[in-house]
Amino acid sequence: MHDRSPPRRQKTSQVPASEAAITRKAPARSKGQARTTRAGDDALIVELGSRVKRLRTQAGLTLEEFAAQSGVSRAMLSKVERGEKSPTLAIIVRIAKGLNVSMSALMGAEPDAAQVAVIRKANRLAFKDPETGFERHNLSPSHLDNDLEFLLHRIPPGESSGELPPYKVPTEKYLVVHEGELTVQTGDANYVLGTGDSFYFDVREPYRFINAGRIPCAYYLVIRRRRV
Repeated sequence: MHDRSPPRRQKTSQVPASEAAITRKAPARSKGQARTTRAGDDALIVELGSRVKRLRTQAGLTLEEFAAQSGVSRAMLSKVERGEKSPTLAIIVRIAKGLNVSMSALMGAEPDAAQVAVIRKANRLAFKDPETGFERHNLSPSHLDNDLEFLLHRIPPGESSGELPPYKVPTEKYLVVHEGELTVQTGDANYVLGTGDSFYFDVREPYRFINAGRIPCAYYLVIRRRRV
């Protein structure tokens, strides 16, 4: 017999969109290490900004039209495109939605039609929210004719993804908690999941992933976009 009992559902009030980040002391680095790390981060921010601007131009969108489609202010989009601002997860998801591309494509994933693909850990496409420390690691190759994505998310204690918007196309998400405790908030309901629990939802309204625990949370996520 399969256990089809649903995960615990808790009716709770909405978590504020602007959650306060937990202050954590960064490990000590030498001045040389700090400069090298900063230079690498700056280069990634500039590269992302250039890609956003290129995709917007290819789509024939003005900044005003882009702002309307993405729900991100024109001023913020302009800073991102110039490489002056590292966007949070919530903002970059909205940018991808406004450009009608996946977040993986926005981060630089290239189509790969090979029958076999190996993605080394050191070569994963990864994104880290500069404010919350939320991490998104792309574990799957980007195929031209494939509507699936396989991801690893990590959330520090007390942090969340922020509110994420629904997609333009019908989208399903399947996840399994690898470590810690995860709360999935969709609509006005919270679903609390422990290590080893799995969860499915059809993304039809804004949602967020929350780590309300005291230890880091990690979970694997499969995204399926249904063709219309």
